[in-house]
Amino acid sequence: MGKLFAIGEVLIDFVPLQKGVNLKDVISFERAPGGAPANVAAAVAKYGGRSAMITKLGLDAFGDFLIEQLQEAGVETDKIFRTKEANTGLAFVSLKNNGERDFSFYRNPSSDLLLKEEEINPSWFSAEDILHFCSVDLVESPMKQAHKKAIQAVVDNDGIVSFDPNVRLPLWESPEACQKAIREFLPLAHIVKISDEELEFITGKTDIDEAVQSLFTGNVKAVVYTKGALGADLYVNGKKYESRGFDVEVQDTTGAGDAFIGGFLYKLLEMKADLSSLENILLTNSKEILAFSNGSGALTTTGKGAISSLPAKEQILEFID
Repeated sequence: MGKLFAIGEVLIDFVPLQKGVNLKDVISFERAPGGAPANVAAAVAKYGGRSAMITKLGLDAFGDFLIEQLQEAGVETDKIFRTKEANTGLAFVSLKNNGERDFSFYRNPSSDLLLKEEEINPSWFSAEDILHFCSVDLVESPMKQAHKKAIQAVVDNDGIVSFDPNVRLPLWESPEACQKAIREFLPLAHIVKISDEELEFITGKTDIDEAVQSLFTGNVKAVVYTKGALGADLYVNGKKYESRGFDVEVQDTTGAGDAFIGGFLYKLLEMKADLSSLENILLTNSKEILAFSNGSGALTTTGKGAISSLPAKEQILEFID
């Protein structure tokens, strides 16, 4: 089995102890390890795969905490660099009564944005591996260039590249800057995961099928369109595969999309997918892969925080059965 490499932000999510309260009115929080790429790496490790995080953390207590949490989750941390030049990133979250979130980020910059392209070693990657990234760390920074080098290294080694835009507009100087960066990196990925809330913003198209088809550009071989509790659709090789979601009692949707794509990429690793077999594996096993992914995402929403709420593989298999 290959390895999942996740590159990008690792941060502390401060999750409120109260629901239905605006962020300015929250009295108390509990800390949880977070950052979308880190959540995906933790999911893969939790389900029995191998994963590694590529990022940079501050030489501070929060950085120490995150490394400990990733190691406990089974994620390799030897490719996490440390710096005194910036602090570890923080995100404060408020939860609506339905579990949806509002974010306030503290990074100006945060340590993850300081990862340099020369710190990326192309020898890390092989044809059996998957590199996963999101858009939060694609702002103009050394980290953006580090992404480009890592992606090129994986492509050169015939590995698979996965991209979840995971739009967080408060982190960008303008919506247009966010859209431009996402569109720049989309053609570099083989797998694109996109949510119903992001599709029109990224593509500029209102028709769902037309918008999804417009994402098939450059290297893109598969698009996963997620619809929250309604499930997800997989588009590959001109075909569309639909799946249903699961009804659960939602506590916190933080990390649900990450748990979904973490489950999706874990199944690809488990099935020993490589670039040459990717489309055939997705076509042949779409039902199994989507069911596992939906179960992973749904069960994660039943607890607070992302990494701490990830279910065990056995829980997912029993749940979807």
